[in-house]
Amino acid sequence: MIHTDNFKCGLLGEHLSHSFSPQIHALLADYEYKLYEMPENEVGAFLKSCPLDAMNVTIPYKKTVMPFLDFISDEAQKIGSVNTIVKKDGKLFGYNTDYYGFMHMIKSLGVTVKHKKVLVLGTGGASLTVKTVLQDLEAAEIISVSRTGEVNYSNITLHSDADVIVNTTPVGMYPNNGVSPVNLEMFPALSGVLDLIYNPARTSLLCQAERLGIPFINGLVMLVSQAKKACEYFLDCTIDDSENKRITQEIAKQSENIVLIGMPSSGKSTAGKKLAEVLGREFVDTDELIAEMAGMSIPEIFSQYGEEHFRKIEHEAVKQTAKRSGLVIATGGGVVTRQENYLPLHENGRIVFIERDINELSTDGRPLSQKGNLEKMYETRLPLYLSFCDVKADCEKDVKKTVENILKAVKL
Repeated sequence: MIHTDNFKCGLLGEHLSHSFSPQIHALLADYEYKLYEMPENEVGAFLKSCPLDAMNVTIPYKKTVMPFLDFISDEAQKIGSVNTIVKKDGKLFGYNTDYYGFMHMIKSLGVTVKHKKVLVLGTGGASLTVKTVLQDLEAAEIISVSRTGEVNYSNITLHSDADVIVNTTPVGMYPNNGVSPVNLEMFPALSGVLDLIYNPARTSLLCQAERLGIPFINGLVMLVSQAKKACEYFLDCTIDDSENKRITQEIAKQSENIVLIGMPSSGKSTAGKKLAEVLGREFVDTDELIAEMAGMSIPEIFSQYGEEHFRKIEHEAVKQTAKRSGLVIATGGGVVTRQENYLPLHENGRIVFIERDINELSTDGRPLSQKGNLEKMYETRLPLYLSFCDVKADCEKDVKKTVENILKAVKL
């Protein structure tokens, strides 16, 4: 980390509450980095007074800021947008570090775009950077896809021979998780999928790529890499590229949910609360959220409305909770009985199966455990837990040991 004195910078944009930039810059240097959220009509006055030594700019102001700058770098001119501004001797200098960020994103995935056909989803500001990099890397054909352009989502199958797809649209971005701009099954020749979205960690598009065995990457690498380059402009210094990988891994760990699944009374809630305390995270129990949403206890829901009604509320609770970042989440024992719960939990989380000896499971206050044969339930659900989970952790009598098992499993 680079040490600075009284250097002030930040991020300028319209909606910034879920930005990862402050965390990233805190890992790069110890300067002040704040969020400056404002409507477009205030941007000009802010730049003219410029209370900062440097700043990053995000959507939708990467073009808006350009008329207020005294100097714009060649790459920013070429792309047509600025995402980094540095104040020198009272003048504002604009740069585009997204170029470097996307270049590093391609390198990190390990795909080759040279002489390849690439589909770029979206025609907004981010697509300009992407297309510039692809041109410089000698992609054979770059096809822009938009909602109303010559190539659009109704005739995109004309380009089913695409080698690489890059998503520059906000489709699937938090808080509108779970939707995808395209169906990847229409593109049998794909060798890579890149999504500039980084929240959630795995968009619906990337979950498709994962399921189909196509190499994929999210936009966190690009975000970190462009921030590293911006920091170099801020402080007029050079930072080793190895910092990109270190910081990307650190931010990914901080933002990824830890999701606990397992049989009823397997210790998910107890261990989850302790784990959240150890990690300094918020804890959410989906069963508690379900009771809050329904205005009654879970046994009452089952008694009055039945299991199917309960499962519908549970799915909504899962979607609502799992789209957030950096949580510890304890789920109900039957969450795995609905496949529709997997993607919401997987998009932003590391799923841990808490294993506990069946003889130690309690049935108190658990309608299905009381109603049926516990051994038969375990036999039915075990394959589902194993198909949902990323890792397993044993439940111990000592909750501290259970937490240690979870931390070891998720490598924290």
